[in-house]
Amino acid sequence: MNTDKNHKHIYDAQGKQLCCTEENKNDAQTNTGQSTDNVCCSTDEKVNQKSNERSEAVDKNSVVKMFLPGIISLVLLLIAIYLDNVLKPEWFQGWVRTVWYIIAYAPVGFPVIKEAFESIGKGDVFSEFLLMSIATIGAFTIGEYPEGVAVMLFYAVGEVFQSLAVKRAKTNIKSLLDQRPDEVTILQGTQTKVVKAETVTIGEIIQLKPGEKLGLDGELLSETASFNTAALTGESKPDTKSKGETVLAGMINLNTVSQVKVTTAYTDSKLSKILELVQNATAQKAPT
Repeated sequence: MNTDKNHKHIYDAQGKQLCCTEENKNDAQTNTGQSTDNVCCSTDEKVNQKSNERSEAVDKNSVVKMFLPGIISLVLLLIAIYLDNVLKPEWFQGWVRTVWYIIAYAPVGFPVIKEAFESIGKGDVFSEFLLMSIATIGAFTIGEYPEGVAVMLFYAVGEVFQSLAVKRAKTNIKSLLDQRPDEVTILQGTQTKVVKAETVTIGEIIQLKPGEKLGLDGELLSETASFNTAALTGESKPDTKSKGETVLAGMINLNTVSQVKVTTAYTDSKLSKILELVQNATAQKAPT
């Protein structure tokens, strides 16, 4: 196992990481009898594991909190409908009935009304929040309490599902970001140097060992080279490139040591553009 701090991960033809796996660490511990704390990336992985566990716990709690107002509103609404249409008790009339439905409306309705006032303060008068507020308050005004609560409840639940979808998209974006190497090896005369990918300038030459990911778009200087393009195309079938052809950031060099001349800045690479488009699409919301 490589314990060098400058160690770079290597991958197989399917894009699977070959180094620093649990199997490697177990073999190292069995063969040497030493703790795997010094094995490459073991510390990072322990930190990441703890971070992921905390993140999962927070995610579960946040999902429950997101649905809680809707659950409370739904329970109160169902009880009210049952009292209205089945039991029909004498006490469930007049102001008692009105207050009950207002309480059922409050968990999902008041946050939307608050958003409506905030939108008006920002100059966005006819927002979806104001329209939903007017519609549901109008239902209350004409005595259609169940309809008012139900409409706002459905809207609130829809917003929760949309938020979860956005959150999932952001997780996918993080996964895409992981496809970009932070460091690359450049050639300086006959010497190699590991530098941050964003500091590499156009015209510099990157050296790629088998199993390493390309950090920037460029022109292949080697006669031929095979690459895994799964990060860009979703297909792990090797793509053979010839001298002078364009190779893109995120591709994994498969066979021989290759040299690539950088033709595009780090932030302008195809992979960076894909990430930018996905992030912008996630941040935007369709107008109502």
